[in-house]
This record gives sequence, C-alpha cells and structure tokens, in this order.
Amino acid sequence: MDELLEILSDLHPDIDFTTQENLIDDMILDSFDIVTLISEISENFDVTITAEHIIPENFNSAEALYALIQKLEDEE
Repeated sequence: MDELLEILSDLHPDIDFTTQENLIDDMILDSFDIVTLISEISENFDVTITAEHIIPENFNSAEALYALIQKLEDEE
C-alpha cells in the first residue's frame, strides 16, 4: 500500500490519499491521471489493468485501487 500511496502522491502531492474516498467522483483524478496510474501500477506491481477494470469504483480511493491490485496479483 505504501508504494501505491507514493505513486498517488507523486501525481497530486496536495491530496491525502489515505482518507480521500471520491477521487473520481470529486474529479481529483482525471483521465490523464488514470492512464499514468495504470502505467505506474503495471510497472511497479507487475499486473495488467485491462479495460474491464477501468471503472470509477476501482479508482475512487487508494483502498479500492489497492484491492484491485491485490486481486490482479492473485489471478496471475
């Protein structure tokens, strides 16, 4: 989780990703951020986020995103 929080903080240092739960709904993350996140996560966690995973529920919080990463790691 710390590695993910670091990736998120690099995108938006002013956001507290440990408490924010509406990253998509509150438009904190935009489409460019999502593309960057997918790339960084793929590189750092060795998982593949496919189009079916790119839904607001998976990107609305660091916890949701980390749960997705763990699910993808378990599948590989």
